[in-house]
Amino acid sequence: MTILQDLEKRGLIQQTTDREALEQHLNDHQVTLYCGFDPTADSLHIGHLLPIIMLKRFQRAGHKPIALIGGGTGMIGDPSGRSSERSLNESSVVHDYSEKVKQQLTRLLEFDQGSNAAVARNNHDWLGQMTVIDFLRDAGKHFSINYMLDKESVSARIEQGISYTEFSYMILQSLDFMRLYEEENCTLQIGGSDQWGNITAGMELIRRSREDEERDVQIFGLTLPLITKADGSKFGKTAGGAIWLDPEKTTPYEFYQFWINTDDRDVMKFLHYFTFLEEDELAELQTELDNHPENRQAQKRLAEEMTMMVHSREALEQAQKITASLFSGDLKDLSAQDIEEGFKDVPTYETAKEDTGLIDLLVDASIASSKRQAREDIQNGAIYINGERKQDLQHVVTKNDRIEDQFSVIRRGKKNYFLIHFS
Repeated sequence: MTILQDLEKRGLIQQTTDREALEQHLNDHQVTLYCGFDPTADSLHIGHLLPIIMLKRFQRAGHKPIALIGGGTGMIGDPSGRSSERSLNESSVVHDYSEKVKQQLTRLLEFDQGSNAAVARNNHDWLGQMTVIDFLRDAGKHFSINYMLDKESVSARIEQGISYTEFSYMILQSLDFMRLYEEENCTLQIGGSDQWGNITAGMELIRRSREDEERDVQIFGLTLPLITKADGSKFGKTAGGAIWLDPEKTTPYEFYQFWINTDDRDVMKFLHYFTFLEEDELAELQTELDNHPENRQAQKRLAEEMTMMVHSREALEQAQKITASLFSGDLKDLSAQDIEEGFKDVPTYETAKEDTGLIDLLVDASIASSKRQAREDIQNGAIYINGERKQDLQHVVTKNDRIEDQFSVIRRGKKNYFLIHFS
């Protein structure tokens, strides 16, 4: 199966220019391709994962990926898929974001893989050096206003209004394709479905700037489908916000939980999109899902693959350990680090490392509204410390109730968790 056939079988191709010629091009050459990532934040999020994984798929097929960091275009802002103007960041902020994005990309792609090792480039290296006159003479003259207005990224914004800054974005991205074509022999650009206009504009610039050349210019574009969820909600968003690839912003446990909570209606599509599992295993997971959806085997496999890919096997094992402990209610074997990850978003009360009566602690931490309520909860068996039920009204919380002398996890009822941080 060729790389394009595999992508098509997985449902990963939205649009492509000259499908047959691209197939032949990929069969005949080690193709250099690129995808751009504008540094709009200090971390990539899971909305960036699909194009990154697409680069990985091409690399595994023997081709050479370029991860282009938009240190220049990130100063402007892509209007594609947006209904309003972006807020512009200071150059120092964009530079800092660019470095952090580069570090993440170097962990996700193979940068030491011989002849098809991945390459990271930053378009600020050429866009930042270009004068306004160069921009208008060398690039602007190749684009008519009518041509640009026909592009969806522009036409969709005409009624709301679009600044010249964002209007010019497609020309900047076109310059990227031309520069990488000239310097890296890059002949394929990939991106999300909203990038189709920018990609084809880049192809147009390359062709127009080489009209005098006798040889045929072989360049191609390919876009990925927009990821949709069965329930209509936006992929990659939760009640807590975006799912980031930085473990400091989204812990590996939270990342694992995002995938393991995938809807039954979406999980097989996501396994095809995001993982490198072979067809026979995918078929087995489909059968298991059809016959025993309650086991959530497909979701577990998806969560395993994604957590290991983005973080590490150790991070996966830690996330699984936390998950198992929370499911069983037995938290004694968790470390302080596990507690910090697993209970990042639960109500937290900080107190000194002193022996404290349980009733007083429940009231001070606002777990119970009064001492009377605290006594009733304890007597009714509704209070647990680190998974152990406490029904003694005289119980004193001591070092023995603290995990690594730092945390106690109190549960009230079946699902209400509270974290006590002893400092």
